[in-house]
Amino acid sequence: MKTGNRWKDLKFALLLRLTKPLYYLLFLYTKTLRFQVEHVQGVFDHIRNGGPVLLASWHQRLFCGFFLPRFYKLAIPIMISRSKDGEFIARIVRNSGFVPVRGSSSRGGKEALREMVDAIGKYRIGGHVVDGPTGPAQMVKAGLIAMAQRTGAAICPVYLVYEKCWIFSSWDRFMVPKPFSRVLIHFSENLTSPPPYLDGQAFELYRKGIEDEMIRTYAELDRYFDQTRQAFIAGL
Repeated sequence: MKTGNRWKDLKFALLLRLTKPLYYLLFLYTKTLRFQVEHVQGVFDHIRNGGPVLLASWHQRLFCGFFLPRFYKLAIPIMISRSKDGEFIARIVRNSGFVPVRGSSSRGGKEALREMVDAIGKYRIGGHVVDGPTGPAQMVKAGLIAMAQRTGAAICPVYLVYEKCWIFSSWDRFMVPKPFSRVLIHFSENLTSPPPYLDGQAFELYRKGIEDEMIRTYAELDRYFDQTRQAFIAGL
């Protein structure tokens, strides 16, 4: 093995050892944020009535989503890529209560899909990053629909909106809320399960419908804090 590769492997091994303290540091960071949650009861009601739920999110907004299992004392299976970056993320989110299932559309996808189906059957809930791990950004991939079809799960888009945030120059324009910012976590009230069979055209229409709904809803919710601020000023 080349010296450069050995050094990279050593740095990565050291980084993995820091995942637990890093997780707790990030969790303490979220304590500076002010959360407002909308419509989560619909998710719990659906599960209580026997129906599994598949939470769907953009990769861009994952930062606060990492902490949802800890907030609600849930174990949530989620598919994470088999890359080195994926290993790092898997170790962090495992501390929060996620159940990492390793695989992606490009590496180990079929095996990971089977594992996700089994895990959703066990926990009655799952999470899916619909445009991950590498994009295209804000494009719902077919895996979300296939997973919901095989489990009978209702798809519930989850929207995370930050009052103030940093935006990074990554492929998805990843967002991190600034300290003391307000955060809105909005669970869709429109929980729908796809039919168990859809032909090619019907499948694409269903997939595109969810994608369009998420883009449209984010366009509305991203104005939420500006609108509440204006309403507050108008009421003075």
